[in-house]
Amino acid sequence: MGSFGIWHWLIVILVIGVLFGGKGKIANVMGDFAKGIKAFKSGMKEEEVAHNAPPAQVTSAPTAGGASTTADRTATDRT
Repeated sequence: MGSFGIWHWLIVILVIGVLFGGKGKIANVMGDFAKGIKAFKSGMKEEEVAHNAPPAQVTSAPTAGGASTTADRTATDRT
């Protein structure tokens, strides 16, 4: 009890063969499931890399003395 014998391993191999092998629908479903897991893992890695990257610095350029802002132009366009 507690250890796997040859019959246990043969059954496990048979189940894996039925699920992943052959040309049946189960093989296609399991293959799609594996692709989904891979895509999820790669998405998590990309998110982790993006999360660890420093945020982009946004600086505003100083406006010249007579320059108008977008809000000023929008207000004058309405009148």
